[in-house]
Amino acid sequence: MRILISGASGLIGSALATELSAQGHKVSRLVRRAARDANEIEWHPGSLPLPAGVIDQFDVVVNLAGATTGKLPWTSKYKRELIESRLDSTSTLVDAMRSANTRPKVFLSGSASGFYGDTGDRDCVESDDRGTGFLSDLAVAWEAEAFKAPSEVRVVTLRTTMVLSRRLGALGRLLPILRAGLGGPLGSGKQWWAWISLTDEVRAIIHLMNNADARGAYNLTAPQSTTCRELVDALGRAFKRPTLFAVPAFVLRLVFGLGADELLLCNQRMSANRLLESGFRFTHPTIDQAAAWVAGRE
Repeated sequence: MRILISGASGLIGSALATELSAQGHKVSRLVRRAARDANEIEWHPGSLPLPAGVIDQFDVVVNLAGATTGKLPWTSKYKRELIESRLDSTSTLVDAMRSANTRPKVFLSGSASGFYGDTGDRDCVESDDRGTGFLSDLAVAWEAEAFKAPSEVRVVTLRTTMVLSRRLGALGRLLPILRAGLGGPLGSGKQWWAWISLTDEVRAIIHLMNNADARGAYNLTAPQSTTCRELVDALGRAFKRPTLFAVPAFVLRLVFGLGADELLLCNQRMSANRLLESGFRFTHPTIDQAAAWVAGRE
């Protein structure tokens, strides 16, 4: 297939582009600079539309563009960047689809577990109502833009949670501390953390791309729920290091502000049942399996 990816330089996008290319697909990347080769297309979402005819070339569009929520604290200026980087890119792609002579068959667009807000002790399913808070507002608006795509385009929104990677992503700052034996839970450690390995994140996106029955929102999360302490301890075991140094909640709030409560200290539990029912099978369904992969021991 011919596949266009926005956000292809990010953690998920780069891994996805590499895997799709390895499978023999033709992958093109949208970049916010001059294109360096035939596989790159320059774009400027929010200020310029995509050139006429660009979208007509592609069977699939994957929209993963957006500034990282992991850059803390969220200043007023950075919150605007979080919003605009998602909504501008999505609306630019949707507008291009609407004006295209030949439209893509599938549009997979990013979203996030923040849609549900603080979930408490329940596993959220895709039909649940939205939550409250900045991240929930952001995810709701992001998905709403995606669903403005033309009716003949199959739209899937990817409600992604914490992605476990060997080098970047949500654990980018934590991994060196854990390797040194100086890590520990954040706050009480009792808050629920949904998670997924980068391997399964990429495999799930490709699965939903290829599944003609997949439409609407999907939770991209592993089937096993864990607390913050359980996740950190699993990584400690995988690295063979202690995890004794907890970071108090008040310190996190002092340093990171709103982001501490919405990203680090709130409960995030999500059901993977819809993804499983679509036929997807996880490579890393448990936190111990994912931790061993992160540590390079798998």
